[in-house]
Amino acid sequence: MKNFISLVVTLFAVSFGHAQIPAGYYDAATGLTGYSLKTKLKEIVTDGHQDNGYGGLWEAYKVGDLDKFYEKDNTILDIYSEKPAGPDAYSYTPGTNQCGNYNAEGQCYNREHVFPQGFFNEGAPMKNDYLHVLPTDGSVNGMRNNYPFGTVGTASWTSTNGSKRGVSNFPGFAGIVFEPIDEFKGDVARSLLYFITRYEDQLPEFNYNDVNNPQDGSKNRGFDQWYINLLMLWHQNDPVSPKEIARNNYAYVYQKNRNPYIDHPEYVAMIWTSTLGTDENTSKKDALKISQNPVRNGALTVSGDNMAKISSVQIISMSGQVLQTISEPFKNSNKIILKSTAKGVYFLKTADQTLKFIVE
Repeated sequence: MKNFISLVVTLFAVSFGHAQIPAGYYDAATGLTGYSLKTKLKEIVTDGHQDNGYGGLWEAYKVGDLDKFYEKDNTILDIYSEKPAGPDAYSYTPGTNQCGNYNAEGQCYNREHVFPQGFFNEGAPMKNDYLHVLPTDGSVNGMRNNYPFGTVGTASWTSTNGSKRGVSNFPGFAGIVFEPIDEFKGDVARSLLYFITRYEDQLPEFNYNDVNNPQDGSKNRGFDQWYINLLMLWHQNDPVSPKEIARNNYAYVYQKNRNPYIDHPEYVAMIWTSTLGTDENTSKKDALKISQNPVRNGALTVSGDNMAKISSVQIISMSGQVLQTISEPFKNSNKIILKSTAKGVYFLKTADQTLKFIVE
């Protein structure tokens, strides 16, 4: 069976780089809003979803979770150890550093359920769903435990990349939370929103009375309002990245469904509403904007405050390939001359922002 899964994953890898949203995949959701939209998305991402088992995740990670975006060394891309701006403290070779036992950070990687499996009694297919089970360092995963995600006031523990555990300082919750670094907060938010969409009907059966479970007990909103506020803020401040798009494309190859909030980020605000005040719900300071999008003359025009402080940017293809890396891109001009002018969708990535643009 293991050899069969390996063969299938290898075959997946051949086509995964070229995968896109299937034509018509979201057509049935057109015109819907609110929880009616969420329910329709649940139907869409449930139809055809294949459960490949818990062991299948190890094989999937060898294809869909390789670092092609930071060090680009094809080690396991772990959101709890990745340092976007510098060298990681450690890295994992796919398949050879799987946990096992561990007693410190940097020894092995395991399978992190973004929505803890203890809340649904380790039931399938939830336990095996690639779209919310990430490869992460075993020790950091253990420190996260079943605590909800959140923003930490004073940290009681911090990982090598800055992920931390401590008392929440986010409005509406005062318990212990776990906070990933800014680079991956949107990834976590969209994964959690996928989970409460895909498993909408089962949510009332989960253990939502656990103090660490932010479920509200309903199948509609899914989470307590403070958690919705948090996830919407993270979704807004950390937009969909090429890494997420590539992993989502592979998820469709691997298990035949997708995360709709990666494909259509606008669905989040169409379904849920934040109750944060205006001052709390603002987007990132000094956010960049792309002018003249689509691009037609080979020059990308960018606007925003404090642009001269940006040390470097990358131009990335839809498949995740880094096409250009430009140091001090806005030192003398607000334009970037594109090396590739082939028609298609591309991304402009800075240290804390990813913008999509189209070349026509």
